[in-house]
Amino acid sequence: MVRIGAYPGTFDPPTVAHLAIAEAALRQGGLHRICLVVSRSPLGKDPAVPTFEHRLSVLSEVAASRPWLDVAVSEHTLIADLANGYDAVVMGTDKWQQVCDPVWYGGSVRDRDAALDSLPRILLANRSGQREILTLPDGALVLAVDEAHQDVSSSAVRAGRLDWMAPEAAEFDIVTGAWSRPDRYPADGGIAASPKLSAPERGAPPDYPLSDAQSPG
Repeated sequence: MVRIGAYPGTFDPPTVAHLAIAEAALRQGGLHRICLVVSRSPLGKDPAVPTFEHRLSVLSEVAASRPWLDVAVSEHTLIADLANGYDAVVMGTDKWQQVCDPVWYGGSVRDRDAALDSLPRILLANRSGQREILTLPDGALVLAVDEAHQDVSSSAVRAGRLDWMAPEAAEFDIVTGAWSRPDRYPADGGIAASPKLSAPERGAPPDYPLSDAQSPG
């Protein structure tokens, strides 16, 4: 059976840390594929530049050269809903703290607990400044990821750490200035996304066999 992990996020932009965490989850979590799950209405975020379609295009370029990686779009906002149907969910300790905060469930501890109970296996990556990890459920795994990636974040890239971008994001940024110079990014998103880069709408993982060439090894 093909085991697939959901890695929810805005990936604005995707970074070298995102890729390192995804690969660590793949190998250490005993998975066959990782799916980058992007919400159309991310919780607590409202990225406008680049456009949603261009962010998907960049992510699909990232996945194109990594046969173990997928991209999916969801209308859901909560991690529990975004991860529904997958065998594992990948997140950083900062996101785990958010998931455990009742404020995102209308202040209801009961709704929070129900959401936590519905999560698949949790694969957690330590983030800088998040040394104290809240109690994890049975079966959760703290991933071994190079400490050099702990400070890497999309917000830091947008603040100037352009060297932390994933290569595909860096190439797109050179053409558009999407993250380094948003003031020169076309207001209408004027760079057409390739049709092959559109991510499918799906709330559950794809169901297809894995070829030997796609195996994580």
